[in-house]
Amino acid sequence: MHLKSPDDLEQFRTRILEKRKAQDTKKRVVLCTGTGCRGAGALDVYDAFKKALGNKSDIEFKTTCCHGFCERGPITIIEPEGIFYQRVTPETVPQIIAETVKKDQMIEELLYQDPQTEEAIPAEKDIPFYKKQNRLVFGHNRLIDPTQIEDYLAVGGYQALVKALFSMSPEEIIAEVKSSGLRGRGGGGFPAGRKWESCSQAPGDVRYVICNCDEGDPGAYMDRSLMEGNPHRVLEGMIIGAYAIGAHEGYVYVRHEYPLAVENVGIAIEQAHKMGFLGENILGSGFDFDVTISKGGGAFVAGESTALMASIEGYVAEPRAKYIHTVESGLWDKPTNLNNVETWANVPVIIEKGAEWYSKIGTEGSKGTKIFSLVGKINNTGLIEVPMGMTLREIVYDIGGGIPDGKRFKAVQTGGPSGGCIPEEMLDLPVDFDALTEAGSMMGSGGMIVMDESTCMVDVAKYFTNFLKDESCGKCTSCRDGTLRMYEILDRITKGEGKEGDIELLEEIGWTTTEASLCALGGTAANPVLSTIRYFRDEYEAHIKDKRCPAGVCPALITYTIDAEACIACGKCKKECPTKAITGEKKVPHEIVQAKCIKCGTCKEVCPVDAVKVE
Repeated sequence: MHLKSPDDLEQFRTRILEKRKAQDTKKRVVLCTGTGCRGAGALDVYDAFKKALGNKSDIEFKTTCCHGFCERGPITIIEPEGIFYQRVTPETVPQIIAETVKKDQMIEELLYQDPQTEEAIPAEKDIPFYKKQNRLVFGHNRLIDPTQIEDYLAVGGYQALVKALFSMSPEEIIAEVKSSGLRGRGGGGFPAGRKWESCSQAPGDVRYVICNCDEGDPGAYMDRSLMEGNPHRVLEGMIIGAYAIGAHEGYVYVRHEYPLAVENVGIAIEQAHKMGFLGENILGSGFDFDVTISKGGGAFVAGESTALMASIEGYVAEPRAKYIHTVESGLWDKPTNLNNVETWANVPVIIEKGAEWYSKIGTEGSKGTKIFSLVGKINNTGLIEVPMGMTLREIVYDIGGGIPDGKRFKAVQTGGPSGGCIPEEMLDLPVDFDALTEAGSMMGSGGMIVMDESTCMVDVAKYFTNFLKDESCGKCTSCRDGTLRMYEILDRITKGEGKEGDIELLEEIGWTTTEASLCALGGTAANPVLSTIRYFRDEYEAHIKDKRCPAGVCPALITYTIDAEACIACGKCKKECPTKAITGEKKVPHEIVQAKCIKCGTCKEVCPVDAVKVE
């Protein structure tokens, strides 16, 4: 069906809702088949459900994409009760149908257990991971099959577009986005409305809009999950933005490693064309707009706006000088407005509910919500969406469920590989753009890696600097050589070869790299180094002066020993040691021959009584 007017859309939406209202009392099984759950076997679970239910079942079976709690996948929700089952396997599918779907009986072993209380929680809405979230942008993922445009229309999809096209002028749309306080969610945090206004006022008749779905941060997958799970929302935001600035052509730039995102946004574009939301004379408004998918090769630097545009044009993804503004001279030297996936997904909410409503969420300088990838040494890992200004403590302990195995929280790294590490004494820091920057980190695209007491902060800085040196495009000396030299110094320090003055040299190179680099990759590349020196300088000094790694991570600076009094002589460490470095007989405390020990840590891992010590 091709919709030619807002009335056509509302009539079509009414028919969808009436049909679904008649089915509201039916049992419905919802299975997440996003990339995270697929990695845990969701497609096999899908096959099992299809086989068990058959073609004539009165039970509705629906697939969606990411619900956020990816570490618990494959996730299955039983509606209308909202029962949350985790780590579902093909073998448990018949039991779910027989006991829960048909008899309303819970399956205890599939329920989420609170790590603090060990209480089994049946309802998804009652799980602490979800309770404190405000899923303003991400919430519809659990309701929508991304390959079915009817699902998006049923939850109010494209209503904001109708309002924008038929009740607002382009200037009013830009003013609304400016008043909302929306800042770019891709890392820079630049006010979106100001960018739109500048682009709309730039000279020239041809303009472009771009959606950045490159997302190269290790451990971050917010944009991928939005694009996989609700691509129409992103498209709706882009269409509104294009109308506001006077663009008629747009691009979704998505990394090649995101095949499901590419597939689903491709389906969404095709459906939007057929329905009349893309193409010529959209919904009879007289406005024309089209979207093309452009796939990137996976370079981290391609996430930078000018490098991304060079990639779309067919050139090597290298940034260009910042005095040339892309809103004036971007793609093919035409005015171009680029925002990331999450930024575009916020636009329909702002237009539909209004800037006044939206701006009440968040802090003075950071409005709305933010999606974070919460990973690392934490009980509940996955994607979370929280209001700007929520503290790190609430995120780590109330949503994340705290640190596993009773260990102590040590730091959290925010902002991706170019972010900084925030220590325990700053757990009550409100998470917003400005507070994170002041703390020596940044919001970035939303990566949040939690670390416990067993983490070596020098090794963390080395890890991220290694990533950044490899991903530097090499165009400017400060970034190309600065990241390399910082890595070389950190590598020496972790090998026990650090010397007096290394910390000061790292700081000097770090600040030079920050100030002299051409793009944001180099401009923020020193954050992991500078922030760990700022908050964990004592660990650097222990590595250099004492030749000791306090966390027991750096092999050259640690020694494994066996406590003779604690050892029960079970022989497990001796059996598993790959170099036969452990001696001892039954009932005789074991010892480690240091000359043979390669410090792999296997003995400590297998010891049942924690008799292996790290010094």
